[in-house]
Amino acid sequence: MRVFKGGELKATKIFIVFCIAVFILQQLYPNSAFYFGLNLYFFKNLYLWQPLSSMFMHGNLMHLAMNMAVLYQFGSLLERNLGTKNFTKLFIIGGFLTGILSVLFLYIFNLNHLLVGASGAISVLIGLVARHDVFNRKGLIIAILLISFAPLMLGVNIAWYAHLFGFIIGWFWKIK
Repeated sequence: MRVFKGGELKATKIFIVFCIAVFILQQLYPNSAFYFGLNLYFFKNLYLWQPLSSMFMHGNLMHLAMNMAVLYQFGSLLERNLGTKNFTKLFIIGGFLTGILSVLFLYIFNLNHLLVGASGAISVLIGLVARHDVFNRKGLIIAILLISFAPLMLGVNIAWYAHLFGFIIGWFWKIK
């Protein structure tokens, strides 16, 4: 993977703007997270859109800001190298698969959690970079583990499993 290849960042910027717009809408409609966030209504009420819609929602402003900073960092790198079309497929399909695995995790362990955020899809990006960038691999693996487990040690409840599922999906993603 080349470090830099020219090109615009259309999809990365669109995803960031969309996440910000969805966050603003969430503030106007506080209960929307139960309808569009990922939870067991996926099974109970067949809310089949949740694995996709949940990745554009965020729990609070800090959650949004951190995810958008990391999305810009890794999205910029990957969109330039993969092209907009392949990057968009990676982010959407990878994020959707991460959501499916996460909701199955909730179901299997009978957890009634509400999952929101782009971090699962972003973890797909990190996993892909880690697999192909041998020089930065160890640092990225440490980073995903810290992002996943350090907040838990501080008492912050996060969907650590979504980060790990996303990273694994990115690791095994085939680049055409």
